Amino acid sequence: MDWLTDYKIPVGRTAEFFFDWLQTSGGWFFDGLASAMESLIDALLWILETPPPLLVIAVFAIFSWWLQKSWKMGLFVLLGFLFIVNQGYWDETVQSLTLVISACVVCMAVGVPIGIATAHRPTLYKFLQPVLDLMQTLPTFVYLIPAIVFFGIGMVPGLLATVIFVLPAPIRLTHLGISSAPTPLLEAADAFGATGFQKLTKVELPYALPQIMAGLNQTIMLSLSMVVIAALVGANGLGVPVMRALGQVNTALGFESGFIIVVVAIMLDRVLRIGSKA
Repeated sequence: MDWLTDYKIPVGRTAEFFFDWLQTSGGWFFDGLASAMESLIDALLWILETPPPLLVIAVFAIFSWWLQKSWKMGLFVLLGFLFIVNQGYWDETVQSLTLVISACVVCMAVGVPIGIATAHRPTLYKFLQPVLDLMQTLPTFVYLIPAIVFFGIGMVPGLLATVIFVLPAPIRLTHLGISSAPTPLLEAADAFGATGFQKLTKVELPYALPQIMAGLNQTIMLSLSMVVIAALVGANGLGVPVMRALGQVNTALGFESGFIIVVVAIMLDRVLRIGSKA
């Protein structure tokens, strides 16, 4: 088998050359992207950290009640956040929510238009399918290497790695929702003289809304799963105590911080089940 390994395909060296070229020729782009991401993160942190915690919790609880039309859901969110405050993880939770919300804003703003485009252009979707598969199956730790190279240490590389990992979910689910719109509905829209934009906004998007909302839910859940990994590149949040517990073999700290992540995940999942009743 030596003859086969003697002529190794230079996958790693090619990737290294590509990223070196990007860093050299696209520095201005990555600097601007980093500034935009930092501004988004700083704005969300200011919104969540400036008011008193109880006021922020009350807003989340009222929003949950309004979204689900259920006082039980509002009470559940209220008790969940009060438990987090009781355990002393409010600041870490706010930082993690900032990362999750930022990732959702970027992923939905990019993923939904791409999903719509691929639904209308099957050839484009066939071209993107292996790219989406690669983004979701490549170990997430690999994303941290170019993220550090381009953006250094902090919340921005954590956000970038999260976006790359999560982006396929809204693209795939938006594509599924738009492409599964019933043909009779589309034919009726054409018969009434609807333009392409009208057909998209009046027929396809309303029909695909449950799938798009499922994509938002998946985006949030996958983003939350990246909290611990993002901590490896200096991102603040609930991943930091988890990594500290791992380094110290601290069972109490690890279970505590891990349970807080579970509580946040359950709250977000239940609140964003649009149309469900608590």
